[in-house]
Amino acid sequence: MFVLPALILALAVEVFAFIEVGHAIGWLLAIVLLLGTSLIGTQILRIQGRAAIEGVSRAVSERRAPGRAALDGVLGFIGGVLLVVPGFVTDALGALLVFRPTRALARRWTSHHYAGRMMSFAAAAGRFAPGNRASRPADVDSTAVDDELGRLGR
Repeated sequence: MFVLPALILALAVEVFAFIEVGHAIGWLLAIVLLLGTSLIGTQILRIQGRAAIEGVSRAVSERRAPGRAALDGVLGFIGGVLLVVPGFVTDALGALLVFRPTRALARRWTSHHYAGRMMSFAAAAGRFAPGNRASRPADVDSTAVDDELGRLGR
């Protein structure tokens, strides 16, 4: 229900921004600028994809959690996709996600905003993990045998 109005609003904002930039710098230059940012965006997608894979691989090889590198790679990828999509507003948002300082701010905001949700998801998913006590069948038939305390080696 929310997606369609948001897409229509985004399209209206992009058209308004294109008209305003076209009036300011000229229509031909505005079209060349849109095509140029799309071409640059495809190159940035390649670079960000390689950097994301290398970052995650490096984190795993150094036995660190790869979550930060993976989130950094995803944000860089989204920035590249936004640069490929024609439009001046999406280009501005994509450029913000491509630069490291603003991407670090977006990563910090995303991790703080979704940390609670991820922890509750992990806790819920952990109940179904193999080897978890909750997933083992209970000893309903009372087949367990009590052992003598002296033989346990206390």
